[in-house]
Amino acid sequence: MAAILGPIVGGELPVRLVAWDGSAAGGEDQPEVRLNSVNALRRILWSPGELGVSQAYVTGELDVPGSLGQALTHLWTVIGQRGLSMPRLTPQLVLQLTKVAREVGAFGAPLPAPASQAKIRGRLHSLLRDRAAISHHYDLSNDFYGLILDDHMAYSCGYWLSEDPDYSLEDAQRDKLDLVCRKVGLDTEPGLRFLDVGCGWGSLSLYAAEHFGAKVTGVTISREQKAFIDQRIAERGLGDRVEIRLQDYRDVRDGPYDAVASLEMGEHVGQENYGTYTSTLFRNVAPGGKVLIQQMSRHGRHPGGGPFIESFIAPDMHMRPVGDTVNLIEGAGFDIRGVQALREHYVRTIDAWEERFEANWDRAVAMMGEEVARVWRLYMVGASMTFRDGRMGVDQILAQRPLG
Repeated sequence: MAAILGPIVGGELPVRLVAWDGSAAGGEDQPEVRLNSVNALRRILWSPGELGVSQAYVTGELDVPGSLGQALTHLWTVIGQRGLSMPRLTPQLVLQLTKVAREVGAFGAPLPAPASQAKIRGRLHSLLRDRAAISHHYDLSNDFYGLILDDHMAYSCGYWLSEDPDYSLEDAQRDKLDLVCRKVGLDTEPGLRFLDVGCGWGSLSLYAAEHFGAKVTGVTISREQKAFIDQRIAERGLGDRVEIRLQDYRDVRDGPYDAVASLEMGEHVGQENYGTYTSTLFRNVAPGGKVLIQQMSRHGRHPGGGPFIESFIAPDMHMRPVGDTVNLIEGAGFDIRGVQALREHYVRTIDAWEERFEANWDRAVAMMGEEVARVWRLYMVGASMTFRDGRMGVDQILAQRPLG
């Protein structure tokens, strides 16, 4: 295997590769990658690149005994330094791979996808398919998300205002929620009608009601999320100020609201439906009212985030450069009042989530099984790197419906 990989990686192996039979190749000072089963090679042969490696990792057929983040950072550095890309499958390379696969017992039909891989069917961004895609990720388990998120249960980028070690993830999420409420004008007077589109576990809906006296309607298509928020509404006595609906954003027609926000939901509506999304926000906000959209951006290939994200985390997601999103929001009739980049803030947010997750690893495995836990380890490590290295961004886009 090392002899075949050498020309592909442009020289010495960038990892210490240890096979299931104990044989090894690559420098001992390199990050170690273990092929625990011949099935790892079989998956990678059928799905070369990110998807096959991800499938092998989440099933434990492939493992990285040390720091996964350090190993992936090292690999990305080598790829950049050597100018590597996916190899072209020449007849000679196919012949070599087939020969090795036969010799080691990896030749055969494709293996079934891991149980944790999404199985979404139906017409792209139909109501039923969108519900299934959201359910795959967000209905995993409220208790599981509680191991990762802060007490607000805010599952979006925080706003970090201090380097003080005592300044916590919960502080950063509180400051983000406060920033959003003030940007859309909830601080101007109590009792304003506020629409929270894609309300998640209710962090913004509850904060707006508790701290600004807003009359809030939140919409989600996740049953688990609605059940969680309804319980918090009852516990905090907010039944007269917060209503959570199990409703698709396309069906919201009871505006105008004084203000609207949508945090990291626009990525999930799809490229062709983005006009429907922005027109929904436009028709549901009063003339002069403000709308805040917090949304991730991405350049280049894989607007869905790449094979791993698209297959295991967020099926059917679509991201684009932030300038393109601003143009689409303007095209719905809005005036753009400001764009605030938060990319570095997301690195700190995800790193805080990962720290909490690793501290709760045993509980996560007991709750969801090791395969799902490995999916989430890979997800958070990879996401932090993606924002750190500038392959993705996240921005708060503040828009206003004109008075005329």
